[in-house]
Amino acid sequence: MNTITQNSVEKIPEAPQNHAASPATNWRRLFGLRERGVYYALLLLIAVITLLTGYLGQSNYLSVLNLSNVVYQSSLMAIMAVAMTVVLISGNFDLSVASVAALAAVILIGNADAIGFIPAAALAMAVAMAIGLINGSIVQFLGINAFIVTLGTMTAVRGLVLIYTDGRSLSASDPDVIATMKAFEGGRHDGFWLIVAGGVLLLALGAIGLARTLSNKAPMRPSSIGMTIGGIGLLLLAWASGGELTLRNPVIYLAIFTTIVWFTLTFTMVGRRVYAVGGNSEAARLSGINVLLYKLMAFVFCSGAAGFAGILFASRLRSINPAGLQGAELTVIAAAILGGTSLFGGAGSVIKTLAGALLLFSLTNGFNILNLGANWQGLIEGIVVVVAAAIYTVGGNKSKSKTGG
Repeated sequence: MNTITQNSVEKIPEAPQNHAASPATNWRRLFGLRERGVYYALLLLIAVITLLTGYLGQSNYLSVLNLSNVVYQSSLMAIMAVAMTVVLISGNFDLSVASVAALAAVILIGNADAIGFIPAAALAMAVAMAIGLINGSIVQFLGINAFIVTLGTMTAVRGLVLIYTDGRSLSASDPDVIATMKAFEGGRHDGFWLIVAGGVLLLALGAIGLARTLSNKAPMRPSSIGMTIGGIGLLLLAWASGGELTLRNPVIYLAIFTTIVWFTLTFTMVGRRVYAVGGNSEAARLSGINVLLYKLMAFVFCSGAAGFAGILFASRLRSINPAGLQGAELTVIAAAILGGTSLFGGAGSVIKTLAGALLLFSLTNGFNILNLGANWQGLIEGIVVVVAAAIYTVGGNKSKSKTGG
């Protein structure tokens, strides 16, 4: 019985998509608000800000320089949001990511002058992952709700930051350390051919997936459509740049990290098991999946990503304030919610989370260009998150009622 159940879980080709039983492609579902809403919202926002800036005589919002700055500004939050998506898919929650990132930054700055950048960065990563292990262990072994546990560790870790810094800002002073930090975080690269190569690769993979779907007369897979559209988008971006497109290191780190996580969740047995664990942990356990291990490793993975983001944050400023990254956990969670990741586990997409992060930072960037105050930013961003959650919830309830779920 266990073998049969395990095969049924692991042979799901793409767990988060929930294809209908009918072999016909449900085009309304594939391109509906629930499936593509965050992309429509991002495109609509860019169009509105572009029209407003043009009407008011402001600088061109659609310039490649400005768009690349938006991606750069969102890179650290997006890295944490992608990892947060994995935790949410596994059926848990982590409020401590920003505090963990701040602690990693403090450890790096506080020790880099004495022991060097690489050992200090390794120490920061080890501490961050240890906190993730503690979070996961308390949640899984003691059975305490993840929201309560990570709310407590968020406060406790922020307290460690204050204790370590004694409430004062820390800065790196060794010239070699500063130079390494600049090279690690501030490096710039000619990204034109990299974007072209990525666009061609995505377009080819999408075309292969669509061809296989048509030949097998199976339902159209969202991943194939997404790769095709993404490839076209990258090629259009390369064309619009006129051959001059600069990519900074954090953007490259984000692209590599997101690609690895997306590939793992979409095409590997590990990814299918993560979705299975979050969707129905008891069924996953009965099918032979080590539920405890996958949930535990999701916490460690998320805290490790937060530690890496903290290292990038400290390297960007070459200093750290005790209040650094305070409140960033809300932005991270908001990006995942905007991307349609379920707070109940078993559903989510890191690509949509990335789009959600870009949406939030496009809002902030647009407010700055339009000279709107910070008070309006908070109000409008909050409304956007609530509306997005409402759209996904209503859409989910309607689809369940139609299928009798």
